[in-house]
Amino acid sequence: MKVLNVHGGTGNSKVIIGETLGNLSKYLPEANPIIITDKNVWQLYKNDFPDTEIIKIGTGEKIKNLDTVKSIYQRLVEIGADRSSYIVGIGGGIVCDIAGFIASTYMRGIRFGFVSSTLLSQVDASTGGKNGVNFHGYKNMIGVFNQPEFVICDQNLLGTLPKDEISCGFAEIVKHAVIKDKEMFEYLEENYKSALQLEAQVIESLIYKSVLIKTEIVNKDETERGERRKLNFGHTFGHAIEKTSKLPHGKSISIGMVLASRLSEKKGFLAEMDVSRIRSLLDNLNLPTCLKVDKGKILKAIMADKKKEGDHIYFVLIKGIGKAFVDTILTSDIEYIYKDLN
Repeated sequence: MKVLNVHGGTGNSKVIIGETLGNLSKYLPEANPIIITDKNVWQLYKNDFPDTEIIKIGTGEKIKNLDTVKSIYQRLVEIGADRSSYIVGIGGGIVCDIAGFIASTYMRGIRFGFVSSTLLSQVDASTGGKNGVNFHGYKNMIGVFNQPEFVICDQNLLGTLPKDEISCGFAEIVKHAVIKDKEMFEYLEENYKSALQLEAQVIESLIYKSVLIKTEIVNKDETERGERRKLNFGHTFGHAIEKTSKLPHGKSISIGMVLASRLSEKKGFLAEMDVSRIRSLLDNLNLPTCLKVDKGKILKAIMADKKKEGDHIYFVLIKGIGKAFVDTILTSDIEYIYKDLN
């Protein structure tokens, strides 16, 4: 078991890699814990849940909205939840985002923690203190920065994931390697078959390295004013693709990373060989690297991205594998840049 610490303005968070859902009770107060989970996780693992109040929600990006938030608030009021209550999100990124947002806003904020059940959530979504929901299809448009007290990453929960869901998690692992760790990228190139098979030693190493990279960045810049922007590599294009094509997050980010890599190459920062290596690794991890989409819809979605400020938008580019930096691009140039990449 390995523990990494996030030090945030809203509090400190422990990310516990190798702990199990069955030991959740050790991390909870004796009184008033309330679990938020989805119906799939509940059906698979309900025997490992503590005996406490359970709020079950649906699945999929479609339920990550204010209507779901409203229904949970209503249930919390019905059961008499107060400031002494404790929220635990057990599930993937959607459950954790919703649970964190609920806990951060109900009665102006109550304590909370997560048990992360998907690879995507374990390596990215549940760590770092971002909590939020979508609004009219725009990703995480309404949210807060607030750190969970703990995040349990239980590798045993990954075994029931569909293969597509596993591949989606590897998109964020590749992102971490590309922006910060060339050796991790090379390790993935050599061990991608074992990684896809969830071989214990390989997957634990990749989860740990991903979380280590993210926690180091978040500890420097919790609220995304500088260094943390690097974690958005591939996400400007990716979120626009996700909104307009309905591809899942990991697959959309995979295509977004290829586009961001090609933009880095066109600007003279990245060698063509490195673009090919990134694309090949994503291919090997069963992730898409291209997609026919409506360019007009993509551009409209990019213009509504949270990373847009005034007449410019922040793009993460790379000077080489493991070397990311943030560039600002005028919104007036976005259409030219995007069409030039397609």
